[in-house]
Amino acid sequence: MQEIEKITIPRATGLLVIEVCNSNPNGDPDQENDPRRRSHDHRGMITGVSFKRKIRDLVLRKDQIVWKTIARNYNISENNGTYSLHGYYYDILEDRDLKGSEVTKLIREGETNSNFDAFQKRYWDGRVFGNTFLPEETNGNHIRSGVAHFGLAVSVSPVKVHRLTKTKMAPPGGRSENDEGPTRGMAPLAHRVVEHGVYTMPFFINPTGSQGKRGNGCTALDLALLLNLIRYAYPHTKSDIRPLVEIRHGWYAEHKDNLGSFSEFEFIEKLTPKRKGADRDTPSVSGIPLNEQYELPSSDMNGFKAKLKKQKLYDLCVELPDWCANIKSESTNE
Repeated sequence: MQEIEKITIPRATGLLVIEVCNSNPNGDPDQENDPRRRSHDHRGMITGVSFKRKIRDLVLRKDQIVWKTIARNYNISENNGTYSLHGYYYDILEDRDLKGSEVTKLIREGETNSNFDAFQKRYWDGRVFGNTFLPEETNGNHIRSGVAHFGLAVSVSPVKVHRLTKTKMAPPGGRSENDEGPTRGMAPLAHRVVEHGVYTMPFFINPTGSQGKRGNGCTALDLALLLNLIRYAYPHTKSDIRPLVEIRHGWYAEHKDNLGSFSEFEFIEKLTPKRKGADRDTPSVSGIPLNEQYELPSSDMNGFKAKLKKQKLYDLCVELPDWCANIKSESTNE
């Protein structure tokens, strides 16, 4: 990987501020796909698994605009539908169409190599997020943990869930030639959405997971791709039940050193929005501007920035760290 491999993955902490309006950001299969809520206080939840699925889908869909744009920006070349750069590939391990035999073959090829190159260099999400489900015949020679970790998002206030029955014209045709079939279709209480909510999802970049014999092979370019993709996670994976979900801020800060220079709990506390009004346990509502219902922290952070690398707090919805641009320049010039 030449110059790209010389760039050290930084230790970093982030917080996604996610606004949800009349959408189901993450259904709960234990509650008939109601939006996830904590039972004791009705605060909404979005799992890190749910968010990473959307990031994976953006990379998996190689024929769509997000991946094509980012791959072109970083000079990741395409050959018969496969994208690669300097021997690293950008396939997705958690792909429904992927055959287990293909993965096993790569694993067995990698067993003779202490760096486990065959598997590591194939799957982008394996390098970034890690995996815990490879077959036992690998003799423990596989990635266990990733570099990027996304925590559980919890809403600042309780959320109100609305349910309604959907109806539509049924498609023509019946079971027999003379059977016209139903003329309408009904889905009782199928539409289950959060009226309005603001969620915060912490995420962490841990360079330790990429290092040493047991490392996962993640490169700085892999991480740069992730940081690029975060802002597109919801607008480019919309669905009928999830039309209005947006990351309002993607706060991201790097530590001064990879051992850590600030408390991640304090970082999260300073950037978490606060509910306005006397009753902070009242759900917010749609149709009222966000800043009239929540106090939104600024990037100033009241002196906390002195603990950050270069005293810089990034909003990934607006800008990326300088080293991401440097990688882009190096990749383009080679």
